[in-house]
Amino acid sequence: MVDKSEKFRWLVRLGYLSRAVLYTLVGLIALTSIGSIQQGTNGVFQTVEELPGGMVILWLLVIGLAGYGLFRLASTVFDIEHQGSDGKGIAHRIGHAGSAIGHFALAYSAYKFATSESGGSGDGAQEAASGLLSMPLGGILLGALGLAFFAAAFSQARKGISGSFMHRISARAPSATRWLGGAGYLARAVVFTVIGWSLVRSGWFSSSGEVKTLGNAVASLADDGLWFTLTAIGLLMFGLFSVVLARYRIVPDMDASGSIPAFRAKLG
Repeated sequence: MVDKSEKFRWLVRLGYLSRAVLYTLVGLIALTSIGSIQQGTNGVFQTVEELPGGMVILWLLVIGLAGYGLFRLASTVFDIEHQGSDGKGIAHRIGHAGSAIGHFALAYSAYKFATSESGGSGDGAQEAASGLLSMPLGGILLGALGLAFFAAAFSQARKGISGSFMHRISARAPSATRWLGGAGYLARAVVFTVIGWSLVRSGWFSSSGEVKTLGNAVASLADDGLWFTLTAIGLLMFGLFSVVLARYRIVPDMDASGSIPAFRAKLG
């Protein structure tokens, strides 16, 4: 019988694999089809939909991205990776919250494509932002979410430079993992900064149309030449890095009862 810990590990690994597909496609599309990447995240999912077996891939992306979002949400709420409650730990956990929300938005966008006969329309993140702006203090909440993405961007850049992510990866991982991850995290820092700024602007001007997700953020760099190319290559490398994580990431474990607060990191 497969226990809850094993099911959780498989869900997280599927999340990393889904992330690998997504970021690899974003990088490739940005480098080879500027027209598609200018459609933002919808252009990426449109490309997936047109692949052989595209509908199956879309549903795997829905499940995997949502699963990864849950993993990061648990990291935020229950501190399953033992970041702590000091200033540094809180910053990490806020970054995980931004990552969780971002991946939930991507999962929702993929879900819209998977369930629509004519393909997805609109943008899941913009729809969510519009709903948030309709609430009391919605603009402030959206701006706070933007600040969470800024925190996540800072965390990504620090990981890329320091290589601190390696201590959560098995020693059996390929030797190129450090460089794939370093380049990938730096590229994600750029993208998260763009997303964070779009959220802050949206909250300030009460306009959900300002909100950007992964594909839209990359597309917004298209006029920046070298920055665009380097970011696209970095995201492609992050996709390859995520393939490594799907196999070699050390995933936190549940206790025998399967209680979420009792997660412990298996670093041995």
